[in-house]
Amino acid sequence: MKAFKQVHHHYPVPSPLRVINFTRVVHIDATSDHLLAEPLLNPISSEWCVRAFPKLIKLTHLLKGLDLISGRLVNVHNKCVVDDEFLMLSMRTFKSTGASLVIQNTRTCVNKPVYKEPFSVNSLKKICDMLTVSAQSRKLVRLAICPQVTQHQIWTAALMEILNKLGNEMSVKNYGCINMGQQIVVNCLRFLDDAVSYDPDSTSWMRVAPKKDADSSPPAKWADLLEMFNDLIKCLKNDHGFLFYVVKLEIMKEGLSQIKDVLVDKNIGYKEGLHQKSLVQKKLTKSLGHSSQCLFTLLTYYLYGSVGDIEVDICYWFSEGGKLYLCVGKIVTSDDDKMLLHVFKQLDRALRVIKFVHEMAEMKEHLELQGHLWCVGSKNRSFVYRGHNIFVHGIGLQ
Repeated sequence: MKAFKQVHHHYPVPSPLRVINFTRVVHIDATSDHLLAEPLLNPISSEWCVRAFPKLIKLTHLLKGLDLISGRLVNVHNKCVVDDEFLMLSMRTFKSTGASLVIQNTRTCVNKPVYKEPFSVNSLKKICDMLTVSAQSRKLVRLAICPQVTQHQIWTAALMEILNKLGNEMSVKNYGCINMGQQIVVNCLRFLDDAVSYDPDSTSWMRVAPKKDADSSPPAKWADLLEMFNDLIKCLKNDHGFLFYVVKLEIMKEGLSQIKDVLVDKNIGYKEGLHQKSLVQKKLTKSLGHSSQCLFTLLTYYLYGSVGDIEVDICYWFSEGGKLYLCVGKIVTSDDDKMLLHVFKQLDRALRVIKFVHEMAEMKEHLELQGHLWCVGSKNRSFVYRGHNIFVHGIGLQ
């Protein structure tokens, strides 16, 4: 990746980033004092900032090149998971301390929510809270989104994504219950393959339901996959390395429990098969609400083709020139090219889903979205990544 260089107020950026003029874009600088709105209530004392900043510098050096991805500590440069409890605790301290320092030096809208602790964007409710969406508009959001993301092919593909990634990580381990877990994953994927197996170019549309046979086994149901998920969770729950997947399996159980009586059988006849697939969508649409992490997982897969967590370290509003800006940001340990691109992708996912919900809510107020990242010792720069303005700031004391 090409290195960043400053050339007369423009910043060359490696593809797919585009260069923009930093001075022409509205921005927030963590080390300056813009008169944007009323100050944050109950600000942290300046004495605390003086004590915290040297600790932040030490943590920056200790954790250089690391970041939290889906709740796990990962080396951004080689994508390896770092399983170290001390470093994990240090990273959480680093994130919360950095966010507090940033907010202390940022003017925000007093009537809008401010999030100054790292959090996962994991439900429609959380995004609606961020956007201060009215109760009536929240109904519109759910009614607009649910039929799209609960389609049978989205539902099954999201489950396959989780299981395939879990299976890949299991393949590098070979001990105890992991072997049993691998077999359960294989059985789950085989079940889902039966659920989606349909070739529109074949004569399967002519298939009729077979005659009932007293000796034939009962048709498969989604309850069978729910049982396998329970077994898989029991197998993995004590292995810290698979905690992310245990959480995802628990989340998807919410949907499975709602469709457990729906049939999944290639031998039930084509028309009946279509009916059962439509039941999946109807039941999920009816039962998954604003707070459902299962529904949000389907939404992230629908938008991005992945089920990874969307994590944000800081979120706030500011106003300028009669416009409202919603900013989401990350506190990072380095500002090299790989780290920047990694964070840009994370911020892009957060901004896109917020924009999607804002459009579904049909809110009248115009909203500008910005991404920000802060790093100790970094120079102020700005970029456009996939249509979003993203700003890089240094963290320092005034």
